[in-house]
Amino acid sequence: MKYIILLGDGMADLPLVELDGKTPLEYARTPNMDRIAREGTLGLIDTVPAGFPPGSDVAIMSLLGYDPKEYYTGRGPLEAANMGVRLAADDVAFRCNLVTLGGDRLHIMEDFTADHISTEEAAIIIRDMDRELGSRIFQFYPGVGYRHLFVWRNARARLETTPPHDITGKETEAFLPKGEGMAEIRKLMHQSHALLRDHPVNRSRVAKGKRPANSIWLWGQGRAPDVPRITDKYSLTGGVISAVDLLNGIGVYAGLEVIRVPGATGYVDTNYEGKAKSALNALREKDFLFVHVEAPDEMGHEGDLKGKIRAIEDFDQKIVGTVVNALPRLAPFRLLVLSDHPTPISLRTHSSDPSPFAVLSSERNENLRNCPTFNEECARRAGIKISPGHLLMERFITDWRGFIEQKSG
Repeated sequence: MKYIILLGDGMADLPLVELDGKTPLEYARTPNMDRIAREGTLGLIDTVPAGFPPGSDVAIMSLLGYDPKEYYTGRGPLEAANMGVRLAADDVAFRCNLVTLGGDRLHIMEDFTADHISTEEAAIIIRDMDRELGSRIFQFYPGVGYRHLFVWRNARARLETTPPHDITGKETEAFLPKGEGMAEIRKLMHQSHALLRDHPVNRSRVAKGKRPANSIWLWGQGRAPDVPRITDKYSLTGGVISAVDLLNGIGVYAGLEVIRVPGATGYVDTNYEGKAKSALNALREKDFLFVHVEAPDEMGHEGDLKGKIRAIEDFDQKIVGTVVNALPRLAPFRLLVLSDHPTPISLRTHSSDPSPFAVLSSERNENLRNCPTFNEECARRAGIKISPGHLLMERFITDWRGFIEQKSG
């Protein structure tokens, strides 16, 4: 049996007046996800426990079977794992965004992606920052696009931080890090702005009509978690395909091989076809594969309705369609497609509402065929809700037939 997860990050949404009361997922043309819902089993999954931030770090740990209440320590250490950055017990890893601050005093979070700065441009900035502001204690590591890593070695830090994508268009002062260690972290953020104000990369970007990466924003901090491998738990081999360090880092902790795909960007210009083909190639040897596509989430954060609809349709056609049409020729399978959390266009950030999921099995008696289309409203009507969300993985891998028999009985 092959086990495949296809995740369209942030696909779920809220009804919009512009779409006559439909969500982007309802409005988009998604024949392949609709087929999985129609021929398989549709439901809702609750991936974000009460009191936790509704981000992909928490949601995807839940999806892979880890109870965030037991295993989640922060986003930073998960990204460090993918980058091969080792953390000692007293080290704290932070997500380090390159951002654009605007307004009269440059205190407005204008763009949490620095106008989607390229990986090559960002690497120059982060390396310069490590040379100028880094030390044996403070260390910066370049990542992908606007997403990078900062590590405070032997840290005295018990902080409350805010994701920059939660404060787009807002004054940053009220959202700066608070708690033990805040003076050191705030100082670094302030120093980064002074360093980047006239950086050559930013002069070049402004000349091209792009926003500058004129500050860092540190958040998502945590110490290294102690996480058991799902490959050991279920005695299987597996891989993960994503352009996002966070997702790959969770995969590393889970025991999955990180499969790199040329042209995978974490944005709407990602190499969809390359991801799908790499997944099918890997499944010839591996038992389990997790494919992540970030584009719908990015469009939600940008408030780009047309872009989100297009990202959902691209995911459906180029990822879901390619994989689901090829699977019957490979082996018996269970295929799970879902959104990890909503990223509503109207909010431009994540919410903790349940999201739709659908499972299609090659074994006919493992499918309820309980709804004709894949969307939020149909999933609610289907009457199946997995809560807490970390329970889904155990059922998906070891007892899906029993779960279906229980629901159909």
